[in-house]
Amino acid sequence: MVCAKPDTRQRLIDTAQELLWKKSYGSVSVDDICKAANVNKGSFYHFFPSKAELAIASMEMTYQETKTTYDQIFSASKQPITRFEDLADYICERQAEIARKYSQVCGCPASSLSCEMAGQEQGIREKYDEIIRRKESYYESALRDMAAEGLIPDGTDIKSVAHEISTFILGQLMLARIQNDIAALQRDLKPGLFRILGLKGGAPQK
Repeated sequence: MVCAKPDTRQRLIDTAQELLWKKSYGSVSVDDICKAANVNKGSFYHFFPSKAELAIASMEMTYQETKTTYDQIFSASKQPITRFEDLADYICERQAEIARKYSQVCGCPASSLSCEMAGQEQGIREKYDEIIRRKESYYESALRDMAAEGLIPDGTDIKSVAHEISTFILGQLMLARIQNDIAALQRDLKPGLFRILGLKGGAPQK
């Protein structure tokens, strides 16, 4: 019987989050994770039946960390356009912070992992879809408020626009990771969001 310390599971998740963010699913083995976490293999399998299950737990933890910030960014007390401005600023600042920490642009860990493994691990694809739906619910709320204020046309397909926003952000993050450069992200993210929102001249002056 494996006697695992109470913090072992969290240490495995933390380690997987870092390794999978910096590298890739295929390049990181269970042995690599155990070594970096200073955990034996028996303890690993005590908590996770497979590396995929650990990756899914890491995806969920990353989302939960992001959720706190999203709750603040998309507070109903803010003007809806300000929410999207703040989202763009947060994404750029977060990517710059991570690039400084790891000496490389990491993009979105969930999308990178899903691009690599969605065709092979159904659980990873399902977790990714779940996370995207949660994030799009924030965009939908802001878009509904924009519609209520007459900032977007009546009859706008809110879900479709929210999905377009999500896809645009993920594309920008993926490109930044591929190019290992956040300059284009910093230049293009906010104007691109404004175009999707139909605000080609930028946000209205406050």
